[in-house]
Amino acid sequence: MIALGLDTSCYTTSVAFASEDGSWEGERKLLPVAQGERGLRQSEAVFAHNRQLPGLTEALLRRTGEPIGAVCASVAPRDGDDSYMPVFMVGAGYGRSLAAALRVPFFETTHQRGHLSAARADTELKADTYLALHLSGGTTDVLLATPERVEPLGACLDLHAGQLVDRVGVRLGLPFPAGPALEMLAEGYIGSGLIPVSVSGTDCHLSGAEAQLGRLIEAGETPPGQIAAETYDVICRTVLRQLTAASERTGVRDALLFGGVMSSQRLRGMLQERASKRRLPLRLYFGRPELSGDNAVGVARIGLERMRCHGC
Repeated sequence: MIALGLDTSCYTTSVAFASEDGSWEGERKLLPVAQGERGLRQSEAVFAHNRQLPGLTEALLRRTGEPIGAVCASVAPRDGDDSYMPVFMVGAGYGRSLAAALRVPFFETTHQRGHLSAARADTELKADTYLALHLSGGTTDVLLATPERVEPLGACLDLHAGQLVDRVGVRLGLPFPAGPALEMLAEGYIGSGLIPVSVSGTDCHLSGAEAQLGRLIEAGETPPGQIAAETYDVICRTVLRQLTAASERTGVRDALLFGGVMSSQRLRGMLQERASKRRLPLRLYFGRPELSGDNAVGVARIGLERMRCHGC
């Protein structure tokens, strides 16, 4: 028996299943964004999800002969009554209809909880209570995760880390989303701390960093690779300060880092190296790179857990 998971975010159409034997499989496809653009309007993204989701589901289900016991979909970006984006209604509606046709339970979760579940898969994190850092195009969130709730501790108050990566990358002529190409561009360069960080407790600002990086691009005197390196450098220094402040505030030292930006091997290495050198009171855990970006594996895992408890 499997649980089917669906996630229709602002970047990716994702489907996955989680099996009772502990295995999982997933299919995902980026939303089509024209060269030079920095994303899609919600209406365009909804249309793209409607085109991509059936084919991805068909491809995924050809890889298993197990029956579907439950369907789970992310229906909002994160917990809270004020958390809403139209794109998630595609997966929610598709999933609810599929569950009704199969006469199996339908469960709702959030995009962020799906990320948390996927990031924990195959990690050595054992603690039930831990800090979480969600870095993506729509989040720069510092969280306290417990078995009962996911509590926000801090955030970026203007521009998210993924937006900074994408905006710098697109201005440098890279495709959207720009993370993989910007990381390649930074190879051979080392960030020099040129861009100052703006952190107050567990909150931060990144719009100033974007403005300064933009001025470097316009001046044309700094190699694009160095600009890419400085982008990751300022993100690294910013989030380490946020996590350190969150650890001091809560007494929690374990931190799980995930989200599309955290799929960067460069950023992971920088964070581990600097946390070690500075002897910060943090134990950093990273989700598998393929499970750090948008995916439905965590949503399927949540669906499997609820399927097992259905009717308890």
